[in-house]
Amino acid sequence: MATTRRADMFTEDGRPSPDDPREHRARLGDERTTLAESLRCQRLTLEMKCAGLDAEAMARRSIAPSTMSLLGLVRHLAEVERATFRVLMAGQDAPRLFCSAAEPDGDFDGAVPDPQVVAQAWDAWRAEVDFATRFVADAPSLDITGDDAANQHGSGGGPMSLREVLVGTIEEYARHLGHVDLLRERIDGRTGQ
Repeated sequence: MATTRRADMFTEDGRPSPDDPREHRARLGDERTTLAESLRCQRLTLEMKCAGLDAEAMARRSIAPSTMSLLGLVRHLAEVERATFRVLMAGQDAPRLFCSAAEPDGDFDGAVPDPQVVAQAWDAWRAEVDFATRFVADAPSLDITGDDAANQHGSGGGPMSLREVLVGTIEEYARHLGHVDLLRERIDGRTGQ
């Protein structure tokens, strides 16, 4: 019979911890609060899963030929936050952070085991998260729209509401947090919440 690997979970006994910042969220909130809190918890999970790792571990690739790494995912999610909230919703003309026409996969390809590269990725991600958090809090309504004319956000090539953008961003994090779980387990065996 297989054993359960609870000892390597992020919480001691595999159950929610009173110290887990994701467990202390606004409850019974309105739609904006509910969506914003769900996204906040997804972002916190990314940080928790990457905590305590050095640059080599953050840049470690999954399995060849994949270029996926924890660092690449942090850089990718910084790009997603920027493209979604700064460019699509706020209408800013903000250049990409790690990718370009010449390097479309720069977020993953440039994820190298250098402490400065790791620090820059976290700084960029946090700056984009801060912008998005303020944008959502200050928006007059979840019905405001951004124009996704190029269909880069799954709109079919038209307007997207802030509501749709929040749900889409939560989905993006949820999808990638599954990758993060597997990458972290490969690095040091840690599994869990």
